[in-house]
Amino acid sequence: MSELKIQNEQIKIGEVNTLKIERDTDFGYYLSAKNYEEVLLPNVYIMEDEMPMGSLLDVFVYTDSEDRPVASTKMPYAKLGEYGYFTVVDYKTYGAFVNWGLPKDLFVPLSQQKEYFNIGKKYILRICLDEQTGRLYGTQKIGKYFNRETKGLHQNKVMDAIVLAKTPLGYKVIADNQYEGMLFSNEIFENVKVGDRKKVYIKTVRKDGKLDLSLQPIGKNAKISEAEGTIIQLLKEADGIVPFTYKSDAEEIKKVFGLSKKNFKRTLTELIENKRIELLEDSIKLL
Repeated sequence: MSELKIQNEQIKIGEVNTLKIERDTDFGYYLSAKNYEEVLLPNVYIMEDEMPMGSLLDVFVYTDSEDRPVASTKMPYAKLGEYGYFTVVDYKTYGAFVNWGLPKDLFVPLSQQKEYFNIGKKYILRICLDEQTGRLYGTQKIGKYFNRETKGLHQNKVMDAIVLAKTPLGYKVIADNQYEGMLFSNEIFENVKVGDRKKVYIKTVRKDGKLDLSLQPIGKNAKISEAEGTIIQLLKEADGIVPFTYKSDAEEIKKVFGLSKKNFKRTLTELIENKRIELLEDSIKLL
């Protein structure tokens, strides 16, 4: 059963909008919100067989090089209020331009840079909206956007995180596009680098509004996460590959991993589903 779509009341820049295909022109389709605002979907995105007149369509809306709202069926790497890891493709005296997955590059004003941007280098940025001009831009100055209100947060709450920076303690991350958190080095059993997106679990909610996070569940699920850590650590020590599978001998599994065959197989399944390892014909490989 297809998901029921609800037409936007108004067009929102920087977000995914569900709009009605209103009319056809030489330049593309005009899409409308309930308040009769319209935006152009250029011909390059149109597939007539799949886009009948009067139907609803999910599109991302931003502004073109002339600051006119324009729709796209292609989605950017991050939307308004979200964070991404973007590559600098051009630099001017007044700011930088980064690739965010759309034809028009995202502008990062000089005033929103904490350091000199280098072409080809990647930076963590937040997507913001200039309310006066309607333009989207990227900022590296993200501290003021962190949410310190922790009501509703609890241990083992699952969050999506992007790795912000490496520190002496571990890795600073941004969780659910709003919370500042930390993954500690002594609790990481997989490869982590800046820009990675990870599923994390709340370990501790601190009084300062920051979060101590873990890549494994806390408490009742800790046993399997310890097993995960054991397998990942041994893979790292063996250059990312070990000659074990579901069919490996129980005694060999116990000797090498210190796990029962049942626990080993269950843990392999968990790691494969989380895309942390790949099962080959005669071995397992760290991703």
